[in-house]
Amino acid sequence: MTSYHAMAHRGDVGNGEDVVVHGLGGIGLSAVHIANALGANVIGVDLFDEKLDKAESLGAVETVNASEVDDAAKEVQDITNGGADCSVDALGIETTCLNAVNSLKKGGRHVQVGLTTSEEAGQVPLPTDEFVAKEIDFRGSLGLQPSRYSEMLDMIKTGKLDPTELVSETISIDEVPDKLAAMSDYDTMGIPVCSDFS
Repeated sequence: MTSYHAMAHRGDVGNGEDVVVHGLGGIGLSAVHIANALGANVIGVDLFDEKLDKAESLGAVETVNASEVDDAAKEVQDITNGGADCSVDALGIETTCLNAVNSLKKGGRHVQVGLTTSEEAGQVPLPTDEFVAKEIDFRGSLGLQPSRYSEMLDMIKTGKLDPTELVSETISIDEVPDKLAAMSDYDTMGIPVCSDFS
């Protein structure tokens, strides 16, 4: 739901647009899947090949391993011939936020979905002169209003979205604390689902 609102409403993603998603955890992979379903050309950026491979299976047309390049934003600029129409920071750390903003073309839209860590404490320095010179929009996104659930559910019903593609594993209730800790350390892929409550 969070990624649906980010892509369909706040990012206003349209058919044929270039969308780059920085940070391919559960929210980021969901954003890839949804942007692809909306007709975008999606680029996924992360540090781990396993997450990049998953992004490709969800519809990303290109991926960038940020640990293997000097400048992830420049890689996206090159892939898109000048920058993405829409960027997403699905992680919330300074590096992904700046890379996402710097991936945009003139008039691009940045959607901030990831909340900052304790290290950033809600504060990330941004290139404000670039926002002015390139007329970039910076948009926050949180959740999905219940009145809009039907939009997303219709896409699931018609097969454009398949949430089961995002499930990385099923876990028991006893495993939840450890899994939450792993998620805080960005040590998971996709969305773990608790299915055993005994």
